[in-house]
Amino acid sequence: MPEVFAGGGGVLSVEVQQVTKSFGGRTVVREVSFFVQPGEVLGLVGPNGAGKTTCIRMLLDIIKPDSGQILIGGQPPGQGVLDRIGYLPEERGLYRGLRVQDTVAYLATLKGLPPRKAAAEARATLGKLGMGPHLSKKVAELSRGMAQLVQFAATLVHQPQLVVLDEPFSALDPVNVRLIKDLVRELRKEGTTFVLSTHQMNQVEELCDRVVMINQGQVALNGRLADIKGRFRGNSVLLAAQPYPENVDGVARWEDRGDHRQYFMNDGADPQRLLAQLLASRARVERFELAMPSLEEVFIQVVRSQAA
Repeated sequence: MPEVFAGGGGVLSVEVQQVTKSFGGRTVVREVSFFVQPGEVLGLVGPNGAGKTTCIRMLLDIIKPDSGQILIGGQPPGQGVLDRIGYLPEERGLYRGLRVQDTVAYLATLKGLPPRKAAAEARATLGKLGMGPHLSKKVAELSRGMAQLVQFAATLVHQPQLVVLDEPFSALDPVNVRLIKDLVRELRKEGTTFVLSTHQMNQVEELCDRVVMINQGQVALNGRLADIKGRFRGNSVLLAAQPYPENVDGVARWEDRGDHRQYFMNDGADPQRLLAQLLASRARVERFELAMPSLEEVFIQVVRSQAA
């Protein structure tokens, strides 16, 4: 693993090694292993009840694994490491009677910032999230989406090197979703490491370098996003051409997709045959690419196959 620096600077990696956790005799996480390199965004996905939240809580030292090991920055999670982590839980919780700035500043002091610096960082972070005009409002006066932005500010106010986000986009409108995604990309360029857990597969595809899918407490998929999608690629082609070819050898069927068609090849058929026929017919080809499944399609396929 890369060298990890102590103190306020440096980078943080995550390594989960053969971790198992049971509750009441029921194993909810079984021998889970994955790693996150510094400056990487890892998507942690899986169906409800798969064990994702338990993995996150062990990562944050909220609960201990029964066996296995978790290393953050090369060392077991402890207070010195945890102060360098930002966590946005799925179940939000803010002090509704406090002012917005005071709330974020107080939470920053819990991460070790002196009060004066905490207040300054709270103003700056809230400003980045468009909450500058609302610093003096009480949390109870905010809409659900605005309260979500305050919670996000509290996650980032101490400039963590590892950020764990659990369903970060719920309650946000499209403008603020874009704001959060842009901020994640900016921090990633600066070396911040992210673990993103969400059911919104399109957000994972936009933001994540790698994906770990947990199903029934075990790792079902683990790898770079492009590699995973490539493994589940069907034998089909996306084509836009004038005119479209008809009765191509090896093509089982085709479906219209609006501005293009998807040609489904027979097992063992070579898509290059379709391209050769296009070239021979002198058709004007505007698009020709091997179809890749969406992450949502991969997700559904894996869950269904393991439930069978």
